[in-house]
Parts: sequence; C-alpha cells; structure tokens
Amino acid sequence: MARAMSTGSGVVLDLIRTGAATTRPALIDELGWSRITLARRLDELLAAGIIMVAGQTDSRGGRPAESFAINKDAGLLLSVDIGGSHTRVAVTDLVSTILIEDEADIGLWEGPDTVFTWANQVFDYLLRRLGKTRADVRGIGVGVPGPVDAATGRLAAPQIDAQWNDVLVQNYFPADFVAIFAVDRDVNIMAVAESRLGWPENRDLTVLKVGLGIGCAFVLDGRVYRGARGGAGDFSHSFRYGTELCSCGQHGCLEAVASGYAIRRELNALGYRIRTTGDIVALSRMGSPDAVRLLTAAGAEIGQALIDVAGLLNPAMIIIGGQLAEAGDPYLSSLRDAVLARVRAFSGAGLTVEPSRLGKKAGVLGASLIAQDALFDADRISRLTR
Repeated sequence: MARAMSTGSGVVLDLIRTGAATTRPALIDELGWSRITLARRLDELLAAGIIMVAGQTDSRGGRPAESFAINKDAGLLLSVDIGGSHTRVAVTDLVSTILIEDEADIGLWEGPDTVFTWANQVFDYLLRRLGKTRADVRGIGVGVPGPVDAATGRLAAPQIDAQWNDVLVQNYFPADFVAIFAVDRDVNIMAVAESRLGWPENRDLTVLKVGLGIGCAFVLDGRVYRGARGGAGDFSHSFRYGTELCSCGQHGCLEAVASGYAIRRELNALGYRIRTTGDIVALSRMGSPDAVRLLTAAGAEIGQALIDVAGLLNPAMIIIGGQLAEAGDPYLSSLRDAVLARVRAFSGAGLTVEPSRLGKKAGVLGASLIAQDALFDADRISRLTR
C-alpha cells in the first residue's frame, strides 16, 4: 500500500497545488517517473474533476507545455474563526479565495451550541447568496480558541470555558454537510495563512493572536509546529507575572495581566462599559488615556515574554495579529521595543516585529487552507482516484 501511495495521483496533486511543478516536463523532473505513469495519474485527476488544464506555458521550442491547476470551482470550502468575543465565517473556492464572508460579536463564552447554531444559519444564507447548497461544500475548516488534540480532532480538556471540553466540531454541523473537517487552534490557522499567504518569503515565524486571550504559534522551516499532541505554543500561561487570577484558574499568568481580558477588567473597574476587544480598540482610537496606558503596558509585558521565545526559536519575524493588534501604536510599538531592547544580539540580528499582513481575514483564510489540506491529502486523493 505504501508503494502504491508513493506513486499515486495525490503525489502529483501536491506538486500542482503548491505550484512546485505544474507541467508534464516539470512533474517528470520532480518525480522521476515515466511519461506513461505520469499520464495515468494526470488522467485520474482530470477524470475526477480535481484538476484542469489551465493553459499552455512558453517553451524553448516545439509544442508549448500544458499547465495544470486545481479545479477551483469544483466545490466550496467553509471556514470559521472563533475568537474570545468575535467570530468570522467565510465561504471560499477550492484554492481558498474568499467569495463571501460575515462576522458577529459572538465567541468563546457563548458556548459551542450558540456559536455553531449561528454559523450554520449564516452559512445557509451565504450559500443561497452564491446560488449554492450544502451539497456543494467539500471541506469545513474551524479555528477554536483552545488546544485541539491532534490524535482525535477533539478539543482538548481543560479549555478556558468548560463548555468546550471534548467538543467534536463536526457534531455541530448538519449531517447533510458531506464534507471533510479540519480543526485547529485559532492562532495556528492564523499562522498557516500568514506563512503561506502573508509572509511566504520567511520560513521561521512566531505568530501571536492578541484578543481577549493571547495565542502563540510557531512556524518552523515553513510548517506550523503543533507539538506531540497539538499543545505547542501555550505562551500565555507562563507563571511569573504576580498573583492576579487567570481565566485558566491559576495565578500569575501572562494572560492575567496583559490580555484583552485583563484590559477589559481594568477599564470596567474604572467605570467604562467594555465587552469586546473591539470596544477596547474603539476606546483607544478615541484617544482615551486609560485605554492607551493599559494597551501600552500590555504590549510591553508581552514583548518581555517574547524575549525568551526569540532566544529559543530564533524566528526571522514575530507577527502580531488579532483584534487588539488593530489598536496599532502605541500598543505595537511598545511590544516591539520591549522585544528588541533585550533580545540577545545573535538571535535578534535581523529580527523584525510586524503586524499581520492579512489582518482580519487571516483566521478565515487559515481555516480554509487547513480544510483544503485535509481535502487534498495525498493518500486520500490517491485512494479516491485509484
């Protein structure tokens, strides 16, 4: 079976999908196969409607070479990016181009029943807007604000909110969605999108999602590092930040003093009416001294914590995304200054700290990309087309 899969059509599809090789000569050069073997695999993919002839490329003489591409209109992908207080959904084509999207101030604390009921209602509406139905959906990608067990696909326990413990996301979608499901932490899906679409020139990134909580993900040599069970990047629950109670039930976590939760707590204690990170950002943009002061202090605390990350992993860049990043300066500048002021000279050489290039769309793009990865998994495609 392993030998069959190593020469299966899924291997060809991987090269076409990533752009590594899209013509017959280039595919033969990459794979070392005979022309007959390659022709059979291409015919399998064409017959299944997975790829199409995209055109012809310039040749150095003789007949121009055919170029192949994913048949992007052969179905749809649904993506969900769930945050602490805000959720965004999108419908994309099979190469993760967003076709239509929506969002709402609904998130973690409303619980999975409420969040997914809303998401399903919105997806039905968006599909109708596109003239499509659930039968057109091929894959569903979901980002959640907590760890996901890589072995089972279930949300790991404990979550910040116990309502999400051991949740299996596909159970919250109607049975007539005959689709492949992919689920990961919200910051991991953001890292997938930033590394492939936002900053493809850099293969080693540290990505932060700053909202009500603080999420951290690592891109090592071009791939998101998830750890043995999917728990890598638990950055916000390091214990050295005083005695403030954290949402995880412990005291002294970074999240307890530098997250959106912490800023919201302080602002509400001062008499403001703050519910979401969007409220915090809006207040800072209005020039509120209290909001600016708290954001500046939070940025500095997070920057201090990132010094250790920079020393351990030596990323080329630290990318800051999530709703709090929309506050801009002085939040981002205080974070950047805190990292660069104390990082060691060698690991800090060339290190830059930048806001997300994809902004609000990073999560839904990442969710679509992991759904695309699951749908086009090489072994799965090889078995389907044999």
